[in-house]
Amino acid sequence: MSRRHLRILCLSWRDQHHPEAGGAEKYLSELAEGLTARGHQVTIRTAAYPGGLPDEVVGGVAYSRRGGHYGVFPRALVSRLAGRQRADVVIDVQNGVPFLSPLVGNTRVINLIHHVHREQWPIVVGERAARVGWWLESRVAPRVYAASEYVAVSDSTRAELVDLGVDPARITVIHNGTDVVADAGVARSATPLITVLGRLVPHKRVELAMDAVAALLPEFPDLRLDVVGSGWWAPTLSTYAGRLGISEHVTFTGQVSEAEKHRLLAQSWVLAFPSVKEGWGLVVVEAGVHGTPAVAFRDAGGLRDSIKDGETGLLCEPDGAAFTAAVRSVLADADLRARLGAEAANWVSRFRWSETVDAWERLLVGTGQPDGA
Repeated sequence: MSRRHLRILCLSWRDQHHPEAGGAEKYLSELAEGLTARGHQVTIRTAAYPGGLPDEVVGGVAYSRRGGHYGVFPRALVSRLAGRQRADVVIDVQNGVPFLSPLVGNTRVINLIHHVHREQWPIVVGERAARVGWWLESRVAPRVYAASEYVAVSDSTRAELVDLGVDPARITVIHNGTDVVADAGVARSATPLITVLGRLVPHKRVELAMDAVAALLPEFPDLRLDVVGSGWWAPTLSTYAGRLGISEHVTFTGQVSEAEKHRLLAQSWVLAFPSVKEGWGLVVVEAGVHGTPAVAFRDAGGLRDSIKDGETGLLCEPDGAAFTAAVRSVLADADLRARLGAEAANWVSRFRWSETVDAWERLLVGTGQPDGA
């Protein structure tokens, strides 16, 4: 590919180093470092957090952290208005709340969306504030970004954007990649082990995995659940495990290293993913690298794309009892578990971060002119 090196400004609510970072931030980090390695100049403008440096360079990517949980949005616009961060293209990561960057200047904008937050708003901010959030996401943003390009991480997200009135011709689907992990020789757990991995927040619905453990313990008395990750909902989850009487069967690992994360996934019999909504579900393919199948809900957005129902994992109806039944199927049937795991490992082998970066670079250099061109 004949490359034109670009100045790329990424606007993101959080970055990969934020204590509440998740799959969206991992995607942006891999993209930014991949583009930097190819000669592009990448800056990520994001929120400040305790212990985070206001300015630093990591992996060749410049980080600028200003503003807090919501203050990051106006601070980013003010910075653009003041001309402090010139760019040839802006990658605007819309994580529910839009940065509205097309309102500032005439720089090319690509709106990166992992998923539409329709179902999550009431859970995250309550019914009243949810109306404002959904108005911003469903009414304001499609109008502000009407002339912009979009990137969705799954076909499901693309379809939802079209439903909101986004021109399908403006949407490119660019999937997540996954890590190439060396075989560390980690043995599968000798006893039934379920893993939940992600930020500990209400809309991940870890409680449903705990309900499954409580229901299945009479049949699998040595069943264990690893809850991997951190978040402000952790104390509530610990209390809930106590109420169910399963505390001795649940391990809260907190945030772990990448190596430890993959070790835990390799040990697990099944990944339980009872989230309300995901754009893709990066952890599904991370688990699949180790031949660990996933169980999730059929109506949870991009999980319909990352999990091939009945082939690499199981999708069930949006009901706690159905989720428990699906988890039980994987635990109880060794042949099913082996078949799903083998196909999961084969399925995820096609997703590589280098290919994600390739697709983005084709999009970035294929059209549009730099400032002043």
